[in-house]
Amino acid sequence: MKQEWELKRDIIEIGRRIWTRGYVGANDGNITVALNENELLTTPHGVSKGFMTPEMIIKVDRNAKVIAGSSKYHPSSEVKMHLEVYKERPDIKSVIHAHPTYATSFAVAGIPLDKCVLPEAILVIGAVPTAKYGLPSTMELAESIQEHIKHSDAILLENHGAITLGTDLFDAYYKMETLEHAASIVWKAIQLGNVNVLSEDERGRLLGLREKFNLQGRVAACDVTPMPSSERPTTMAAAPSSGKNQISEEYIREITEKVLAKIKKN
Repeated sequence: MKQEWELKRDIIEIGRRIWTRGYVGANDGNITVALNENELLTTPHGVSKGFMTPEMIIKVDRNAKVIAGSSKYHPSSEVKMHLEVYKERPDIKSVIHAHPTYATSFAVAGIPLDKCVLPEAILVIGAVPTAKYGLPSTMELAESIQEHIKHSDAILLENHGAITLGTDLFDAYYKMETLEHAASIVWKAIQLGNVNVLSEDERGRLLGLREKFNLQGRVAACDVTPMPSSERPTTMAAAPSSGKNQISEEYIREITEKVLAKIKKN
């Protein structure tokens, strides 16, 4: 088991990564890790996650009361959401909340990432639900995720962002990476006019690999309902163009609207 100073170092490293990758802007996002059954380390409120130092990391109890840390810094205002996770899921040792662009775009659109599309995503995070909007920094947000965290380690927060849960800091972080990577690919497939969905048999084989590889955590089964293809062909030759064999922005917008409508319908 890692020492407290090592966990602080890891929090700082992960904060740097989520800031560098554009998963957060300004002072957004928060990271926690369990030290034991009674204590947590949390990132501070109002500090860029890309420029943290060890003295900024704060130790709190399971009621968010500060145990140790510089008086210059205060615990993340959204630590309530993290505490809800630890309360419901004793197997979870770290929680990360961020606002990755593509995943948050789906959260804003109210579209869960629950289709069986990418093998890696099915294995690591499964179907990703969308929790109803809750006012940031309040118990509303914590309550909005209560049902979802029982079955999933990755959750979209409506009109807000995403959280991922892990058996350690890097496990939670890698799930955030997987979530954003999958969201970006699905979004780009939507732009092309079609999202292929894997079959029920393939879903079963992939979930079998989770057992074989002894992957930890919880994943909800993804949806195998096929997505209808775009009603219009999406080849370069068939798309309206300016004479330079380019797909027009109007055509892309039309395809996107159709596919998004079908995703919501299904």
